Amino acid sequence: MSDTRSDGELLRAIAADADRRAFEELYRRYAPWLRARLRGRCADLGVVDDVVQETFLAVWRGKARHREEAGAADAAGWLWRIASRRLVDALRGDGARGRLRQALARLRHRDEASAEERVLAGVEHGDLAGALVRLSPELRAVLQATVIDGLTTREAAVLLGIPPGTVKTRAMRARKQLREALA
Repeated sequence: MSDTRSDGELLRAIAADADRRAFEELYRRYAPWLRARLRGRCADLGVVDDVVQETFLAVWRGKARHREEAGAADAAGWLWRIASRRLVDALRGDGARGRLRQALARLRHRDEASAEERVLAGVEHGDLAGALVRLSPELRAVLQATVIDGLTTREAAVLLGIPPGTVKTRAMRARKQLREALA
């Protein structure tokens, strides 16, 4: 019999028995991948490391529960959902926001607003914000999962508890409604 346990077995052992070895194995299996994926979203390696640590602490402390019906094979998607939410929370904090502004300022040599700042201003204060508010909660949830959190269609389907085809359909409808609202 193989000593390598499946993701589902590891998650069950962590949840039921607080199995430290199972936790360590899950961490070794997914922390490097999670760290690499988060680096694509955040240039501040300190924030990335904090988010990875907070993600696995949530798993260990039982604050994040893997739903068995979602399928044990989707541990990566489940961990990514936890981490992406933690990253958003970290970047919304004043400390992280200040560090991000400083990093953008160092990269920019002109006094004009960066593309990221213009988009964020449009989301917060412009027509896009109004158009997003007018979307149904179901369409907004799909956009949040696929665009903002960067989940795949399959990961979004698991997160939202709907079939992947429904995710695709709602994403198309949301984009169409946004285009019409912003035209």
